[in-house]
Amino acid sequence: MKLFQLNTILALVVFSFSGTGVLGQETVPEKERGLWVARQIDQEDQGFVNQVSEATMTLRNKQGQESTRRMTIKSLEVDGDGDKSLTIFSSPRDVKGTAFLSFTHALEPDDQWLFLPALKRVKRISSNNKSGPFMGSEFAYEDISSQEVEKYSYEYIREEAVLGSEGHVIERVPVDPKSGYTKQVVWVDGANWRIGKIEFYDRKGEKLKTLTFNDYKQYPNKKWRSNRMEMTNHQSGKSTQLIWSDIKFEQDLTERDFDQNALKRAR
Repeated sequence: MKLFQLNTILALVVFSFSGTGVLGQETVPEKERGLWVARQIDQEDQGFVNQVSEATMTLRNKQGQESTRRMTIKSLEVDGDGDKSLTIFSSPRDVKGTAFLSFTHALEPDDQWLFLPALKRVKRISSNNKSGPFMGSEFAYEDISSQEVEKYSYEYIREEAVLGSEGHVIERVPVDPKSGYTKQVVWVDGANWRIGKIEFYDRKGEKLKTLTFNDYKQYPNKKWRSNRMEMTNHQSGKSTQLIWSDIKFEQDLTERDFDQNALKRAR
């Protein structure tokens, strides 16, 4: 699993270190510290199996006007590859029945499809369009895929308190030349390996957006989830908030629930 995704939300094969970041980090070579942090995040979330949740997406423009969308999100952990996810919009009326399917891959371009009920057809999202906005929000298509470790190169920046714990700040640079970002700066707590914040920099190297993670909760399977996220676009003044609810793990889901036919069956 991965640094975050719209569905399972969040980050990487772990070295046999334990404790907080400062404790095991001392034996990691300087040039590998950023990658080491990313792997801790991934290891922490491995084994969630699958997840179903409800979410409310609130879009705000520069003047503060809001529009709200509601959706159901299903995700499936895949051994040896990135996760699969299905997002189904239930309201408002003009987007009801719209469904988004994503197959994340570690080394190859992700596969993504969008079902538009008004047109009754499935549209494949081109890898050239992954930086485009998802359903009018401040999240890009590439933001809502699971963030596999192999998708980036890493650099350790500094130690810093994150979410009330000793933590780390790392920089990750997308390997994909078609990414809409030159780099992302990630704040990670070193106690539970939760993401506190991600800053996104555009192709000109200017800060474009900041995603913050709040209201974390640990579930019975020991997995942490942020129940409130906020993506702020510093260049446009727009923002998108995601509120999560009714998160359930290990539900009755199979690969069949995540094929292209599932898009058309979505309700």
